[in-house]
Amino acid sequence: MGLIWPGSGSAISSSTPFGIYDADSAYKSDGPKLATWCARRLGYPVQDVELQDIHFYACFEEATSEYAAQVNQFNIRNNITSLRGVDISSSPNYSQSDIVGTNVPYIVKLADDYGSEAGVGGNVSWKTGSISIESGTQTYDLDAIYAPVSESGNRIEIKRIFNEGTPALTRFFDPFSTSGQGYMNLIDEFGFGGYSPASQFVMMPLFEDVLRVQAIEFNDQIRKSAHSFELVNNQLRIFPIPTSNFQLYFQYIVERDRENQIISQSRAGVASDYSNMPYQAMTYSAINEVGKQWIRKYTLALAKELLGIIREKFSSIPIPGNEISLDGAALRAEAQTEKDQLIEQLRETLEEISNKNQMQIQSEQAEQHQQMLNKIPLKIFVG
Repeated sequence: MGLIWPGSGSAISSSTPFGIYDADSAYKSDGPKLATWCARRLGYPVQDVELQDIHFYACFEEATSEYAAQVNQFNIRNNITSLRGVDISSSPNYSQSDIVGTNVPYIVKLADDYGSEAGVGGNVSWKTGSISIESGTQTYDLDAIYAPVSESGNRIEIKRIFNEGTPALTRFFDPFSTSGQGYMNLIDEFGFGGYSPASQFVMMPLFEDVLRVQAIEFNDQIRKSAHSFELVNNQLRIFPIPTSNFQLYFQYIVERDRENQIISQSRAGVASDYSNMPYQAMTYSAINEVGKQWIRKYTLALAKELLGIIREKFSSIPIPGNEISLDGAALRAEAQTEKDQLIEQLRETLEEISNKNQMQIQSEQAEQHQQMLNKIPLKIFVG
């Protein structure tokens, strides 16, 4: 059957498979005690336990790592937007750390791309270029004409065309001045007539200017051949057909510059996704008693599973006149159930304390407090 548990374990240092927690004084102290506890929970000394201290220590290390993994997985999901982009070149460890973060930096980084598209900031530079417009030629391929010469053949994207008529605001008389306008009767009605200086002024609402501008622009668009253009896939059409040669200016970006910004956000040395979030092994001595009790129970379940594997190899042992049946299969099934229950319990507990649930709980508490305050009698006002 193999070696039998001798009744006590040796020092845990250098006895675990990975040695992750061997330098922790609390871990070294708890190791032999936990091995003894597990052996007694498995029936020792009434029943032989076919395990050695190295088996219990391997289960102890796995249980501690499983606890850390479950907690760290939850914290990664909870804090990923705050940690995405942080420097991990120095191998930081955010396990058991209070991450008081915000997703604002990540949102701002995303907003930079929108700023680049809108021309109000961002990380992609808008450049200025020009082409020669020839009399009688209405259509121009800006990408074919300009990109090979000025951008080494890299595809460009036009953002703005400077082909505009005279601003409408310069083509109507100042509404504030009454000189030469039919406002004199209105001035007299206000009682301002005959005052010096000779030029009087009337305060007009701002929307009056806006309506005048719109009227002039609609007039140009409907009744005249207003300066305009059509741009589809960098194919430019000028309206009306040019009758003279001139230089047309435009603003553009190089599409490769925008693509480079997307790639740069996944640069090496920063936290980018679930796979490299800086959550490493926990410090065992910093785990509270609630966590250590979970680790003890999970260690026992792992030890029970291992014992079941060993006993299942020998389903029965012949003795004179009979044979003894071992409970390996039953131990393994029982251990698997206990492991599943412990994992489920831990995940439910972690989910209850997520940021989303905590905000919901606080909101409900605030509503309950408000209802309680509403039941307080109000004082009667005596004037």
